[in-house]
Amino acid sequence: MEHRVLSYGSLNIDRVYSVPHMVRPGETMSSTAYNEYVGGKGLNQSIALARSGMKVYHAGAVGSDGEVLLETLKEDQINIEFVKQTQEKSGHAIIQVDDSGQNSILLFSGANFSILEEDVEGVFDHFESGDILLIQNEINCLKQIIDLADKKGMRIFFNPSPFNEDIFNLPLEKIDWFLLNEIEAQQITQMEVRDDDLLVSILKEHFPQANFVITLGEQGSMCSMGDKLYRQSIYPTEVVDTTGAGDTFTGYFISTLLETGALDKALDVASKASSISVSRKGASSSIPYKEEVEND
Repeated sequence: MEHRVLSYGSLNIDRVYSVPHMVRPGETMSSTAYNEYVGGKGLNQSIALARSGMKVYHAGAVGSDGEVLLETLKEDQINIEFVKQTQEKSGHAIIQVDDSGQNSILLFSGANFSILEEDVEGVFDHFESGDILLIQNEINCLKQIIDLADKKGMRIFFNPSPFNEDIFNLPLEKIDWFLLNEIEAQQITQMEVRDDDLLVSILKEHFPQANFVITLGEQGSMCSMGDKLYRQSIYPTEVVDTTGAGDTFTGYFISTLLETGALDKALDVASKASSISVSRKGASSSIPYKEEVEND
């Protein structure tokens, strides 16, 4: 069975500055390099899904300056009929990448927050039970998107990033899969928990209907589904740029899970794909193709 994945998410232009260290309050510093890339968690995750072999439909919004975003999606055979164009500026991100490859990101939502309720209704007219929805927290109308996907009987994957208080106003009881890093897992439980096993138990108490994937940085990742708990170590690599690594992990995890049904395999492939991603510069441009991951 071929799975149809609707990725309803952000589309951004990433403005990336290479810096010796993150700019401190009150500090003025010259960057050592500047590059522009296409990005946004929604676009990155759509590309990761597509490059891993999924049939992907992207929904969202771009501004009058967003043609490069649409062309990028089309290059990976992603369906863009549900991306609307507005007169606003497209979303963009100002990204600092330091000498160790770590990043800090400032977001401007732009067209990503111009989605209307009638836009959402029009999109879901084309989807049905058995289809997959992937969402993040960089667009508006998320409550309606979740409600309509649930009503349709779609399986809902939610990456609650970037995390903010608005997430608690969403119908989280309708989420099938949460994909989080360790900090987001603590934020959504509103508890600081250092023990990973305890953190999973608390998540299951808060959201008994859901399954969880938690990325743990250098400690790898873990996945909880029912009474099963799997752990995965990282694939060591030279870190060049961590931007987009989590989105790569998300796309490959979902793809492999849908394709094989095996949680351990999904974690392994996602970890391998994200390790390739961090060894390259850029966000969407760093996402590997399925053949690279299989042959690595």
